[in-house]
Amino acid sequence: MRLFFLLFFMLPAFQAISQIASVDDYCLDSQEVKLASLINGFRKQNRMPEIPLSRALTYVAKLHAYDLQQNRQDTSICNAHSWSDKGKWSPCCYNNYVLKNNCMWDKPKELTSYNFRGYELVLSEEDLVDADSVFNLIKTTPEASEMILTKGLQSDKNWLAFGVGISENYVSLWFGQRPDNSPRPVPCTIKTTGTEDTEAVAKEKQARYYLIYGSFPNKNDAEEAAKRYRNNGLSKVSILKSQGNFRVAIDQYGKLSEAKAARERYKDAYPEVWIYKE
Repeated sequence: MRLFFLLFFMLPAFQAISQIASVDDYCLDSQEVKLASLINGFRKQNRMPEIPLSRALTYVAKLHAYDLQQNRQDTSICNAHSWSDKGKWSPCCYNNYVLKNNCMWDKPKELTSYNFRGYELVLSEEDLVDADSVFNLIKTTPEASEMILTKGLQSDKNWLAFGVGISENYVSLWFGQRPDNSPRPVPCTIKTTGTEDTEAVAKEKQARYYLIYGSFPNKNDAEEAAKRYRNNGLSKVSILKSQGNFRVAIDQYGKLSEAKAARERYKDAYPEVWIYKE
């Protein structure tokens, strides 16, 4: 796992986006709800008030998590606080040599009606993000826990709003020192009327987790690889088309825990296998 912090007050001179098309048109998935609850629970354990979830900052967090997932701008000279040129925002490459502070600070103002500076904490990991493992890392990493609890170098801060966004491999957390007076974001399993959203629940139950051991730009190459795996005795091999590539899955499961357990079983024969959620 890797953590990146947008702590500009410490520096001297550091699902597809279409699913969250507007600040008024999105909801929190189960992992986002859980992580937000764990973070506020951590604050309560330390005798600190909960931070209200912000619709605006959650929107910014979700956009950034999906931008990182789709465009991987942190794999070049830019780090994970950078934004690509493939969205409705001002692109910027942030690294230790090119500090575009305002581009980072001003993302909430640029994308929402929250007209105040924001501060971001970003995490990435090779596996699918899991709220429990993310929280454990945050809790045991001094820089991250101090940011959550506004201690140490962050003791002059008072968080009055925060947002959480999770994609397959990234977590973006945004914090603000001014309240967000817009309605709170709601879980995807709850409508604003308070009734259960059966469509969202069904989608959650139908999620599939695949063990991927190859990605090819050409379908013929993917089919050849799949054939080799079947000849090796893997009967559940399938091919998934995603983002212009053909991914070869050697197995699939209905629960993330099952996929992780299977990956452990396969790790000797297929050490580079990774988990993909559809």
